[in-house]
Amino acid sequence: MRRNKTRAILTILGIVIGIMAVITVMSAGQGLQGFITGQISKFGSNLVVVEIKIPNTSHVSPQNVGGMAYGISITTLTLADAEAIKKLPNIKNNYPILMGQQVVSYGEENKQVMLWGTTESFNEIDTTGVAQGRFFTEEDDKSLANVSLIGKTIQDKFFGGEDPLNKMIKIGRQKFIVIGVMNKRGSIMFFDLDNMIYLPIRTLQKKIMGIDHIIEIENQVYDNDIADQTAEEITQLMRQRHNIADPNKDDFSVMTMTQALDIFNTVFGAINLLLIAIAGISLVVGGVGIMNIMYVSVSERTYEIGLRKSFGATNRNILWQFLWEAIIITLLGAIIGLILGIGLSFLIAVVATAQGIGLSFVINVNSIFLAGAFSFTLGLTFGVFPAVSAARLDPVEALRAQK
Repeated sequence: MRRNKTRAILTILGIVIGIMAVITVMSAGQGLQGFITGQISKFGSNLVVVEIKIPNTSHVSPQNVGGMAYGISITTLTLADAEAIKKLPNIKNNYPILMGQQVVSYGEENKQVMLWGTTESFNEIDTTGVAQGRFFTEEDDKSLANVSLIGKTIQDKFFGGEDPLNKMIKIGRQKFIVIGVMNKRGSIMFFDLDNMIYLPIRTLQKKIMGIDHIIEIENQVYDNDIADQTAEEITQLMRQRHNIADPNKDDFSVMTMTQALDIFNTVFGAINLLLIAIAGISLVVGGVGIMNIMYVSVSERTYEIGLRKSFGATNRNILWQFLWEAIIITLLGAIIGLILGIGLSFLIAVVATAQGIGLSFVINVNSIFLAGAFSFTLGLTFGVFPAVSAARLDPVEALRAQK
């Protein structure tokens, strides 16, 4: 290895890149999973969510998600459903949600903005809170008042350092007064929750979108231990209200936050495994590189092998000489890859935090053990073939080889 420094370094580099990729992917994946889980938890752990769903599909199926994305509209969920659910024994409070988009303008600024319609109960359940001004009231909602609250991103884009309270913004063709600014909420799944304008839901329905349905109801429960039972009660109530006898025809889905997090963790776990497998390919490529280099080494050192055998070296001695060389190359690459992988993971977390994404720096001991064990196995596996080839060389034929 000392005589062929460049070749050894290049061989080690293949393992370094592979190990570094595995460590970085696992660290970033776990950090991102923790970040998104934390963002979801901000909505509250004691919630049971009712959402619209395409009949004859499951809530998380590609048919339902894809159908919604391509514009299939379910118009059966209403404010009356929210009021009926609110009367169930374990429901403490709830708020409906309707989302839309519209061009919003202030001064010379024009931007397509997401609109979030809800009721005053949102401010009672959600943990975000109002940073400036006030939230709209039940009276604002029922009277179809043109009042709005803006997110921090909207405040920065439209007003900069100017006080936005009591200023008039234009949503579509109508003017709305800004009565408040929401506290910073951050992002979830890279969706900026601060880049929204909050409106009374009836105002959004009647004055902007021209509809009378909603897309979701967030229900806060008294006792989270019986959330599953409450979800079943909501399901039966909704089927009764929507005249549904066949569960396959449900035009809604009911899910507790625990179930939602379980589904998310399962999906994210599968994505992590896929990314690790892709990163692992570079390790296999590095292993093939080790095997190629070792075969070249055997070819170049044929005379040396013959000389050693003529002085009494056994096939086992020759085998382990080349096998340990492969293992040492792999372990050196693994150690350097671990150090660089941890450093790169830390750098990613620092940069993400600086960009407003609270990505935590996570290094799982299992990932280090996995990378180390895999690299050792790799060196052993890809080193054994050239080592066996060297051990089987006939000493007489080997001595005939040129130095």
